[in-house]
Amino acid sequence: MNDLNAAFLKPQSMPDVQSTRDERALAIEQVGIRGVRHPLTVRSKAGSFPSVGTFEMNVALPAHVKGTHMSRFIALLQKQEAAVDSTTAVTLVREMLPLLNATEGSVQFTYIHFVKKSAPVSGVESLMDYEVTWTAQARQNVSGTLETQLHLRAVVPVMSLCPCSKEISEFGAHNQRSHVTMSVVLDPQTKMTVEDLVSAAESEASSELWGLLKRPDEKWVTEHSYSNPKFVEDLVRDVAGRLQQDQRIQSLVVEAENFESIHNHSAYAKISLTK
Repeated sequence: MNDLNAAFLKPQSMPDVQSTRDERALAIEQVGIRGVRHPLTVRSKAGSFPSVGTFEMNVALPAHVKGTHMSRFIALLQKQEAAVDSTTAVTLVREMLPLLNATEGSVQFTYIHFVKKSAPVSGVESLMDYEVTWTAQARQNVSGTLETQLHLRAVVPVMSLCPCSKEISEFGAHNQRSHVTMSVVLDPQTKMTVEDLVSAAESEASSELWGLLKRPDEKWVTEHSYSNPKFVEDLVRDVAGRLQQDQRIQSLVVEAENFESIHNHSAYAKISLTK
């Protein structure tokens, strides 16, 4: 018996309603906790940094079981002290299933990932922030082996300049900030960093973004984006094509949303691919 299970043993005099049998014959696909905020130390290519994660943890509940052990999700989360990376969600879900007496479940956490970037001309350093979600799903097959799948999602803000506006205008072209959202499925043994995914989107945009730019940098961004116009269709295709070539990725979904500067609506495109 592990320490966490032992810690939740109740005195015989206290009834355990949660462990009683349910007679409604309805299995529950997911039951657990969500919206739990917890401090994190995130491991990145540039070193570790503090952040706050929002967690969702759930298991499948058999039809005959009345309820799951909700407090054990929190207890497992409280144990985590090491810096998180691509292996954290997988480790958590593998520890969670036996703790909850479950054969299927998932762990997901979302946080803000910071990357220190140097401006293109001046070299001045600043932080860029990206919303990142790691999800691990695990299921015990008929032979008792635990099958695990790892998902990584990142929202990357970039700049896009309209090719049509450039073509029809005597000077200038309208541009806008865009969000590229990439969701990829990875082998749990694969080592893929958030920075790997971020660079795939930034390299295919009209221009990447920086937290701090000097005047020479602003000139560079303006001219670079003007020479690299992209429709939302171009953006989503180019990012999906780059990710499709990455052997670490099993399947992918790429979405691009342009927050139009000349309209009060967005332009949107999406591609889903399975290798």
